[in-house]
Amino acid sequence: MAGTLYLVATPIGNLADITFRAVEVLRSVDAVACEDTRQTRKLLDHYGIAKPVLSYHEHNEPERAAGLAGRLEQGASIALVSDAGTPLVSDPGYRLVRAALEAGAAVVPLPGPVAAIAALSASGLPPQPFRFEGFLPRKETERRQLLSRLRDDPATLVFYEAPHRIRESLREIAESLDDPPVAVAREVTKLHEEFLRGRASEVLAELASRATVRGEITLIVGPRPARRPAETLAQSVDRLQAAGLPRMEAIKTAARERGLPKREAYRLLESGG
Repeated sequence: MAGTLYLVATPIGNLADITFRAVEVLRSVDAVACEDTRQTRKLLDHYGIAKPVLSYHEHNEPERAAGLAGRLEQGASIALVSDAGTPLVSDPGYRLVRAALEAGAAVVPLPGPVAAIAALSASGLPPQPFRFEGFLPRKETERRQLLSRLRDDPATLVFYEAPHRIRESLREIAESLDDPPVAVAREVTKLHEEFLRGRASEVLAELASRATVRGEITLIVGPRPARRPAETLAQSVDRLQAAGLPRMEAIKTAARERGLPKREAYRLLESGG
């Protein structure tokens, strides 16, 4: 009879944030698969748990998943943990879950800490609907492409971000998403837990004033400001005139907004554009 794969959520900072059930399961399984054996050993030692630990990370996942699935098929019980939080949430584990199911093993989740949910709950931004995107892309072009795709999504957005990139990401969010409200959650559940809330530009200014930014970061982006309906050239000119600009200056300004030569703007206006 096939065994059981337990997906065990572990603390994201404070070691007390673990369930009684999780501790019981970790004490009962045949082995614990984890990202960093040293990190997991600290947790196990804290609770007096002596179990074999096996490394399972993004670099050895394909072959390790096959080996663990074979043990499950033979009736073993294995706990999968990540370094912090819930397995598979921006962490390895999907291949092992699929392999375990194909081997006929039971897959049992043990709920617990998730940095994204903890940060969202205290962000002060609308908690639903929300869209979790994991880590923002490292490359600027890819980040901007992602933000562009999410521009009109009505959901609150949840990202993980590295401390050395958070300022750059906030700058791009302010520029690409019209400076939406955000919350930066740093070191959640740890001694130096901090929440920074405000417009993206305001939080960026605070972080830019610091010599360094450290710690695990979850970035929450609130609903984006509604876009103003697209104007025709004539409507833009009328708006600018209503704001007090002389007509010729209004035409020049409207042309600059569109990257048009003045002559082209005059031609479009004459033709009713």
